Amino acid sequence: MIKTEICGLWVRHKRNADHTRNVPFFPYVIEAYLYILRMKLALVQPDLFWENISANLANLEEKIWAMTEEVDVIVLPEMFTTGFTMKADVLAEPMNLTTFKWLKQMAVQTKAAVTGSYIVKEQGFFFNRLIWMQPDGKFYTYDKRHLFSYAKEEKTYKAGMSRLIVSWKGWRFCLLICYDLRFPVWSRNDSSSPYDCLIYVANWPKRRINAWNALLKARAIENISYVAGVNRVGEDGNGIHYNGDTSAYDFLGNQMCHSSEKEETLIVRLDKKSMDDFRASFPALCDGDAFHLL
Repeated sequence: MIKTEICGLWVRHKRNADHTRNVPFFPYVIEAYLYILRMKLALVQPDLFWENISANLANLEEKIWAMTEEVDVIVLPEMFTTGFTMKADVLAEPMNLTTFKWLKQMAVQTKAAVTGSYIVKEQGFFFNRLIWMQPDGKFYTYDKRHLFSYAKEEKTYKAGMSRLIVSWKGWRFCLLICYDLRFPVWSRNDSSSPYDCLIYVANWPKRRINAWNALLKARAIENISYVAGVNRVGEDGNGIHYNGDTSAYDFLGNQMCHSSEKEETLIVRLDKKSMDDFRASFPALCDGDAFHLL
């Protein structure tokens, strides 16, 4: 991937040859290499207006534009347009409508990938669907695999069947939703083509927040990967309280940032070289049991 990025930079350099005839290419290589090694995420922890799509989009747009620095990825919570609701028959959107177009607009205007989940209706089924939207208009989707039977989520939504791993600016991201966090097999890193950062978007209640914090750290350690978990705050229409605890962990399980009980956008900077160096010196990913999910 790094070679691809550098080749792209070389093409751009040659296109501007008339203006850069006396400028050596080597500094451009160094610049590209250092750029790829670093990644900046914005983790947006909002209160959500219960089942109010337009109000949530307006609120989140304000938070995005309030950021004081450019980032590479903007992460929103699970069901960021409604809160965690089973009223899919009223609130679901088809693809390429309001929220989809809003994500596309945000990605273009911020020049960042934007991700989060919302309620989608497709081919007669409802999905708790995560969208990964890039500034160039390319997008990828992930439908929540592990539906929360405690809230009868499986009675309303259809479960996804495959994971999503996307490549962005030389990094590989694995994108999962809330309850998926409790099932480590689903997030298991592949030693032959490992992801670099695992992202969970969630509506995780305060009464079970100890599990959220413990499992995010565990996923970072066992997968030798950065992990970011983005939650919401406030109270939903069912009287359930959310305290947030949005956070990020490095590949050793050290907490890099954290926010609780308030609306806040956290900026976290990831360093690929330090992770790659550790993986090379401590190749635990290569020692795992080989298996495939059926």
